[in-house]
Amino acid sequence: MEPTTARAAVEAVWRLESTAIIATLVRVVRDVALAEDLAQDAVVAALDQWPRTGIPAKPAAWLMAVAKRRAMDAFRADARGDRVVARLAMDLEWASADDPTAAIDHVDDDVLRLMFICCHPVLTEEGRTTLTLRLVAGLTAREIARAYLTSEATIAQRISRAKRTLTEAGAAIEEPSEAERAERMGAVLRVVYLLFNEGYAATEGQDWMRPALCVEAIRVGRILTTVAPTESEAQGLLALMELQSSRLRARVDAAGRPVLLDDQDRSRWDSGSISRGSAALAEARRLAAGADGPYLLQARIAACHAHAESTDATDWALLAELYEQLARLTGSPVVELNRAVVLGRAVGPEAGLALVDQLVDHPALRGYHLLPAVRADLLQKLGRRAEAVEEYLRAAELATNLSERDFLRERAADAAAR
Repeated sequence: MEPTTARAAVEAVWRLESTAIIATLVRVVRDVALAEDLAQDAVVAALDQWPRTGIPAKPAAWLMAVAKRRAMDAFRADARGDRVVARLAMDLEWASADDPTAAIDHVDDDVLRLMFICCHPVLTEEGRTTLTLRLVAGLTAREIARAYLTSEATIAQRISRAKRTLTEAGAAIEEPSEAERAERMGAVLRVVYLLFNEGYAATEGQDWMRPALCVEAIRVGRILTTVAPTESEAQGLLALMELQSSRLRARVDAAGRPVLLDDQDRSRWDSGSISRGSAALAEARRLAAGADGPYLLQARIAACHAHAESTDATDWALLAELYEQLARLTGSPVVELNRAVVLGRAVGPEAGLALVDQLVDHPALRGYHLLPAVRADLLQKLGRRAEAVEEYLRAAELATNLSERDFLRERAADAAAR
């Protein structure tokens, strides 16, 4: 087999299964940093062996078995590792001795446990979220940096520091108690939210979306609503993700190119997701009793779009009001940028552009490609085409997703032609 083919297979399996593999290893070896090292060792072994032996029938389980055997080798040299070796041996006995492709065990529980471990209170809030996005969501430092509107180097330092802090503190690597879950719930919800966002609009690569991340975020979100049935924000987040995911199929054309909301075929929106999201939203509003949190407000925004028959039929005035509430609650410049888009619909492009121009010098939005993209759209609607072309091209230069970059260049060409 060609080494490039084997490498592509390893990368694909790692992208899909790294969370499950690391989560299972954490349960067994009780050390987050060690678990990640063992998983990486298994990847190195795959890159060495698969070109010679071929891709296994169950590649993820192959990586899992190799990582566990590496762990056994490491702990046999340490008398303190006897219990870990016993656990690993039992795990490997469940698989066929000659077949390292047996199924990975307890993945779902392990992933949820890993999320709560990464959100341990010994870490700072930024450390919790960053580490969870890295290990659970499998996001790169660059992808996480975009979510935080900061540098890749800063994120890499946070990840390294968080793993070191967990190890030095001897943090208990166990499923947290009910009280501990409640304490960490906010951080876990934020991670699930960012995981979904990366799936909905990928930071880099050729594909505009990564639907598998959206599916995983929704799966974990459903579990969290059972873990915390009275938490309105858990229900609100689930509602938001269900409603947003209803549009996934319509957000790209047959060639995978982005399709904006105005141009989407609403008959392709998933009615099942809208129904589930609406039910979760109703429950969230009942639990919140008027004290809407940020996820609940965003779910209400998503519901406005989901239930509108067309762009023209959308209640843009209500959306402007909801975004204003969300902006006051979060103080987020990204929310303000979204509010500018809505104001452009509800009041007029002049109002939207006025708000965008107030955000141009905001430190957090420097290098954020959607700011010039929004500004370009509003300028184009005002007939200021030359300025719009310039802004579209600037947005394309800043975009790191290749599909989105091409799309922005196409919009620039279209604005110039008109």
